[in-house]
Amino acid sequence: MGSATSSMAAKLAFFPPDPPSYGIYVEASSGRMRMSNIVHQREDVDVLKLSTKRGNEIVAMYVKNTSASLTLLYSHGNAADLGQMYHIFTELSHHLGVNLMGYDYSGYGQSSGKASEQDTYADIEAAYQCLEETYGLKEEDIILYGQSVGSGPTLELATRLPMLRAVVLHSPILSGLRVMYPVKRTFWFDIYKNIDKIPQVNCPILVIHGTEDEVVDVSHGKQLWELCKEKYEPLWLTGGNHCNLELFPEYLRHLRKFITAVEKLPPLQIESEESREQSENSLIATDQKSRASTEQREKSRPSTGHREKSRLSTDNREKSRTSIDKREKSRRSMDRSGKPRNSTDQSERARNSFDRLGDMVRSVGLCNVDCLKQTALEA
Repeated sequence: MGSATSSMAAKLAFFPPDPPSYGIYVEASSGRMRMSNIVHQREDVDVLKLSTKRGNEIVAMYVKNTSASLTLLYSHGNAADLGQMYHIFTELSHHLGVNLMGYDYSGYGQSSGKASEQDTYADIEAAYQCLEETYGLKEEDIILYGQSVGSGPTLELATRLPMLRAVVLHSPILSGLRVMYPVKRTFWFDIYKNIDKIPQVNCPILVIHGTEDEVVDVSHGKQLWELCKEKYEPLWLTGGNHCNLELFPEYLRHLRKFITAVEKLPPLQIESEESREQSENSLIATDQKSRASTEQREKSRPSTGHREKSRLSTDNREKSRTSIDKREKSRRSMDRSGKPRNSTDQSERARNSFDRLGDMVRSVGLCNVDCLKQTALEA
């Protein structure tokens, strides 16, 4: 039963476009790698091949935005590849004011190998390392974005990055098995156990989900949001399904608001266990010395004035003891009412951008729901 169920979950999770929507070639004039079958390729897009620790070579694309301070690392859904996502990625980079790295999982597009849970973890790790080593980015400059099955590698990586700036989950899954069965506990053979991983993520998390999602019920997104440590106002899109959330004007508007908010946050200040222990030992030592000094003063000069000073000193020590907690709490304060960067007089331009993004989503058909249903039936 376990093996059969795991096989069904894997079939539902991985459905690469066949044939791939693009090819790869090297442009003779520039020596740069390019994607074929892409209309209007842009000069601000780098196409790369990255080696993973599991021996595969995956294709990635990096969209540069000269005004960006943050970078989105985007893990796409189960029925798309980079050729289909190319213009959506460039539009998101432009309208959100971010750099954007997208990549194809092993076995998707022109990436070698075959998709599996562990391979997708190696794939996103290779993309993240590229951001660090090739583009010089720091952990705190990166927002992880996971769509549908992409929420799996996104949360796996997020649990290992304590200084990460933020996470966006788009139609996420609780786990692979829970997409098909309403199980109440996690089984060893399940895949993408997001329900168990999300409480370990320290940074702010935005969850976006459609209320009429026929592939991954909205209850998945709502339960994941409840389990977040650092909740940001979620976006439940009334009437939205699994594949059309980008068509809603609220989608781009809420994403922009979230990115504006996290841009204002200072980088996370993560204290190591060693430094926290040293701080606590220092406070204890200070308390002991102060207590001994107070007792000695009281014995030698037991006046009312000195007793009052001793009480004040004790109060100061108590304030010092709670300073670590206050610093941690101050890091968690978030401006959730941040205004969108575009002013009111630009509303018409923003409306046009929603329309262009919506046209792209319609044209590529990001998720073949009928194929997914057929796959589940055959399994």
